[in-house]
Amino acid sequence: MNIAQDPVYTIIPLQMPLLPIKDTIIFPLMVSPLFSSRPKDRLAIEDAMKSNHFIGVFLQRDKNIENPTLKDLYSIGTATKIIQMVKLEDGGIKILVEGLSRIRIIKLIHEDPYPIAEIEELREFYEKNSFTDALVQSINTIFKTVVAVGRPLPNDVMAMIERIDNPARLADLICVYLALDVVEQQKILETIDPLERLSRVFIYLNKEVQTLQIRDKIQSEVAKELSKTQREYLLRQQLKTIQKELGEEDPYIAEMNELKKKIEETPMPEKVKEITQKELGRLEKMNQASAEYTVSRTYIDYLITVPWGKKTEDNLDINRAAAILDEDHYDLKKVKERVLEYLAVRRLKDKEKIRGPILCFVGPPGVGKTSLGKSIARSLERKFIRISLGGMRDEAEIRGHRRTYVGALPGRIIQEIRRAEVCNPVFMLDEVDKIGQDFRGDPAAALLEVLDPEQNFSFTDHYLDVPYDLSSVMFITTANILDPVPPALKDRMEVIELPGYTEEEKEKIAFQYLIPRQIVENGLKKHAIEFTSEAIYKIIREYTREAGLRNLEREIASICRKLAKDIAQEKPVRNKITPEIIEELLGPRKFFLDVADEKDRIGVATGLAWTETGGDIIFVEATKMKGRKELILTGSLGEVMKESAQAALSYIRSHVKNLSIPENFFEKFDIHVHVPSGAIPKDGPSAGITIATAIVSLLTNMPAKKDIAMTGELTLTGRILPIGGIKEKVLAARRAGVKGIIMPRKNSKDLEDIPEYILKEMRFIFVDEIEDVLKEALKDSQN
Repeated sequence: MNIAQDPVYTIIPLQMPLLPIKDTIIFPLMVSPLFSSRPKDRLAIEDAMKSNHFIGVFLQRDKNIENPTLKDLYSIGTATKIIQMVKLEDGGIKILVEGLSRIRIIKLIHEDPYPIAEIEELREFYEKNSFTDALVQSINTIFKTVVAVGRPLPNDVMAMIERIDNPARLADLICVYLALDVVEQQKILETIDPLERLSRVFIYLNKEVQTLQIRDKIQSEVAKELSKTQREYLLRQQLKTIQKELGEEDPYIAEMNELKKKIEETPMPEKVKEITQKELGRLEKMNQASAEYTVSRTYIDYLITVPWGKKTEDNLDINRAAAILDEDHYDLKKVKERVLEYLAVRRLKDKEKIRGPILCFVGPPGVGKTSLGKSIARSLERKFIRISLGGMRDEAEIRGHRRTYVGALPGRIIQEIRRAEVCNPVFMLDEVDKIGQDFRGDPAAALLEVLDPEQNFSFTDHYLDVPYDLSSVMFITTANILDPVPPALKDRMEVIELPGYTEEEKEKIAFQYLIPRQIVENGLKKHAIEFTSEAIYKIIREYTREAGLRNLEREIASICRKLAKDIAQEKPVRNKITPEIIEELLGPRKFFLDVADEKDRIGVATGLAWTETGGDIIFVEATKMKGRKELILTGSLGEVMKESAQAALSYIRSHVKNLSIPENFFEKFDIHVHVPSGAIPKDGPSAGITIATAIVSLLTNMPAKKDIAMTGELTLTGRILPIGGIKEKVLAARRAGVKGIIMPRKNSKDLEDIPEYILKEMRFIFVDEIEDVLKEALKDSQN
């Protein structure tokens, strides 16, 4: 083992004055200037110059302390020799010192007039081996990289570093050139073992290389981008010069002139024109390469291309409009009447401005709400726009985004009107009952302004930020049910209900519209395909269950495709479609309709229910058993239906004498009410009289009539309140073979929507009190 010591060694005195410093570290063999303005420091330096020139330099722990004591200094510093001293005019002193070796303070000898301490020289030893040599070589290599990408050093300094093979000296020298803060340098100074010190410097060097490489990459990319921008600028300037020489107009100037011309020609309001011209002025001053230029250019485009006052002329021929509406849709008299009324008013008011109607078509799926909007547009010779609101959750879809957002655009209302290029289209807002809401806002609330005739003449989209007149637009909304629609929005719309179709109506629609359309779409026009009425009725009753026509057309299309396949395979063509062929082509029946019970039963009453797909009949069953005065309700009943059952039982218990029921019937018994099809949720108040009839039938042993169905809300006093969905319920009763229907007297007006032939087929019993219901519904009650 070889122990190497420094070849040049200076004897360090055991006592020397101390010089506190604030923001630098003096390493051994380093020559550096120092400044001080403290009287103590000046006195210490002057005495040192008079004696042996030695002074101990130590870093302050806190540089803000003006008169540090021994505890305010780090314990390890550097023994230095003062080479030169200069007194300054302001009373300060400047010295040039040379670092000699590391020293540690042992103890303070005295504090005044300046601190003198007993010190210990810290000797450095290291073992020279292959690891030391490899570490020295690695550090030299990395340091060259740092110099190459960082601040350059003089060639003589680099040559001196390459010649140093002493780890201690190499670590100190490199540390001087690294951009380390004073605390990190102090840690290096306090590391006595040369190999450990060199390892620390190696880590610092690696970090420095990474930092410099990243900085160099960033600077390179910035310089590249700047170079690209400057190159584009120079090329544009050259292009301008060439175009000027050729007598051609600068494309940028041409574009600005074209925009000015369009702004002048567009019939926009004066206030909007002023805003557009101001925005164009800003655009002319912008750099074409900036992102703001594109935003401003797009905004001006929207302001110019939105149809300001551009309209299509309405065709006011009422007879023509009526013929088109009848050609496209069967029945739907209320809607057609409303459109013709609008045309009549337009015709009478001539050129006077009238507000476009805001209609809301409410009905089950497949009754023709959306296609009716297209038909209305065709009859008026207007353009048709449709957007679906189903699942929409962001208010900005209606009102647009403000231009401060990246990728901002106008809302769907303005976008679609711009696409239509006229300001008076028929605008259909589909599925208004399926709008959602979340943290991004409530689209239904944004629609309040759009669908309010008192406000929509100055609708302000967030993107355009100028008023736009929507009063000429005919808005049509559609919904399956009105319950989810907010009351404020509902109040702004004229609601027109489109009830489901009867079987007879479906049969006529199939022959007039659906079958001809599917024959053409499936390439069967050249083949004489004929459906019988019985076949259509079989499809309606056994393969579909809906108020509308979608599934009916789907099944007809399926049959046509199968016939087309047979023709393509050169099989015998079945030109006449009968019920037998229907079953062969479509397979086993898909639906079994509930039919009226085959016999009168005790505790079972027939009710009527409304569903989104039309109407249906329900059977309410009641039974009793020994128990503890409990009312048991099953069948997936909702809260309102459960309350109806409780109200029915309460009425019966309070009128036991009138109903000839024992007073103690509930004392030792439980009553169980069940509504079959338990997996299907049911709710609503219209089953109140049905539940009461089933319970009274059970308690009086009087069977309920199988051919009588009923619907109506029951109160605790026995009154019968009106309900909704009459047409759908009547159609369901007719399908099930029911001969008579009991309903609230106040619902008699709703029979106007029922076809005359159905009114003649069935008996309608109107009631005001539950006693009237029981007299008609229970068998032994009939006189």
